[in-house]
Amino acid sequence: MEMMNGMRFKPSEIRVKKGETIRFVLKNTDGVKHEFSLGTEKELLEHYEVMKKFPDMEHDEPNKISLAPGKQGDVIWQFTKADTINFACLHPGHFEAGMKGRVIVAAK
Repeated sequence: MEMMNGMRFKPSEIRVKKGETIRFVLKNTDGVKHEFSLGTEKELLEHYEVMKKFPDMEHDEPNKISLAPGKQGDVIWQFTKADTINFACLHPGHFEAGMKGRVIVAAK
C-alpha cells in the first residue's frame, strides 16, 4: 500500500474475508511524514483530536504506524468480524485532505 503525494492511499479500498490476517506493507512515497491508523470511524476521530494537540507523537500500537518520507513498514491485523473498518492518516490536515480508506470485511 502506498502513501502518496496528494494525501492519498493507494489502494484506498481493500476487501478481505472474516478471519483473514492481512499484512499491510506500507511505503511512504510522499515528501512528508504520514501514518496509517486502522480502526472504527469513532476511534480514528478520537485519535485525530489527540494528534491535533500532539502532532509529533510516535505510535507503538499494533494498528498504527508512522513513516518518514521514503520509509516502509507494516501492520499485521486479523479481521475477526464482518464489517467495514476504516484507515486514515491522522496527521493534522491530512485526514481533511482525504487521506483515508476502508477495509470491507465479508462474512466469508
